[in-house]
Amino acid sequence: MRRALFAITGLAASTTALVVLKAGPDTSRVAQELPASATPGTEESTTAAESTAEPAEATATAVPRPSVSRSPAPGQSTASPAAGGAESSGGATKKPSVAQPSTAAPRSTVRRVFGPVVSNEFGNVQVAISLTGSRIVAAEALELPERTAQSEQRSSRVDDRYSGTAGLVVQRQSADLDTVSGATATSESYRESLQAAIDQAR
Repeated sequence: MRRALFAITGLAASTTALVVLKAGPDTSRVAQELPASATPGTEESTTAAESTAEPAEATATAVPRPSVSRSPAPGQSTASPAAGGAESSGGATKKPSVAQPSTAAPRSTVRRVFGPVVSNEFGNVQVAISLTGSRIVAAEALELPERTAQSEQRSSRVDDRYSGTAGLVVQRQSADLDTVSGATATSESYRESLQAAIDQAR
């Protein structure tokens, strides 16, 4: 009976020793693979702490990005109205106003037309007229009888009555002039030269 008991006890002891020997190396191997500061049950918390700390660290060391200019949307103008560019209103572009050309009439030119020399018993008479377009603006006696003092006086009266910018020629715009009293021959010669100048101007 004792032998049987010893045999069972020895078998149990050897089995236990065998189990311990097999389990021993695995346990030490697991202990060696684990970090010295890590303990079972805290691995997940350490990993979570590290993952939480990484964004904070990345935020602290983040470098600001350079600003990026965006292209304007279609129909939107980037030019400022104050800079002289085209103004944009509701997608429609307004062209800058363009100065209109001047409509002032060009300066009219004055032309001068000469009548022929007309002779009478007292001397020669020649008349010239100045026109703007078809309008007579002045009349001038280029030649009048001046042989005697009396002829000179008659010629002076005719010239004062007909010639100039306010004489009868400009007023009536024709050779239909009243005869100067006492200077009939000179008046007729003046009207004849004047009519020829008017006909030439037309």
